[in-house]
Amino acid sequence: MTRFSANLGFLWTDRALPDAIRAAKAAGFDAVECHWPYEVPADAVRAALDDTGLPMLGLNTRRGDVAAGENGLCALPGREAEARAAIDEALDYARVVRAGAVHVMAGFANGSAARETFVENLRYACGAAGDRTILIEPLNRHDAPGYYLQTTDQAAQIIAEVNAPNLKLMFDCYHVGRNEGDVITRLGALKTQIGHIQFASVPERAAPDQGELNYAAIFAAIDQMGWDAPLGAEYKPGGDTDATLGWMQTLV
Repeated sequence: MTRFSANLGFLWTDRALPDAIRAAKAAGFDAVECHWPYEVPADAVRAALDDTGLPMLGLNTRRGDVAAGENGLCALPGREAEARAAIDEALDYARVVRAGAVHVMAGFANGSAARETFVENLRYACGAAGDRTILIEPLNRHDAPGYYLQTTDQAAQIIAEVNAPNLKLMFDCYHVGRNEGDVITRLGALKTQIGHIQFASVPERAAPDQGELNYAAIFAAIDQMGWDAPLGAEYKPGGDTDATLGWMQTLV
């Protein structure tokens, strides 16, 4: 049976994070995840999770200087101290809220020095994570031109190079659909390396019951893979989140 996680970086953003967690529970989600929760005390988030019984699946490392357009630090040569501080911060927050995974954001970079920097920072993260999973996520070239990690093949190569059992791929069907296509085939080929799956419509990044991708078929294929963890609803509702949730009944 397909289960779903509400990504509170996009859903119920009109509410404080603890209230968004409660809204996700009321809407029937099985878990939650977030982007950058750091302005909210971790204890307040933990209390809402305890109240609802929902697990927090994961969160992201900080992007860096957002005003300057940064979108991650971990593939930026010369920024290793900041990158590792961001990793430590994310892991500390994850421990309080019992999040199972941290997405380490690469940032805008290219070339061999960026790859070496990313690999070494990922080795650091995997060593510091204990029993938590470290995730890396390719972002599509349309939304994030110049982002270091852009394809699932590139991610798979880096995972192999780091060679840590707790380093996994965040497979976002939206990003893969926009950048590579053939989502179901890519899911099957990469299933042993995947640590989390997310989804949104292509190309609008809206609810999954619209756009180019057939999510009824994708969700069925994921079930057939034997995947039983909640799938992350990381889409932009474009208004009231509750008004967009019909897909939870029609696509499964």
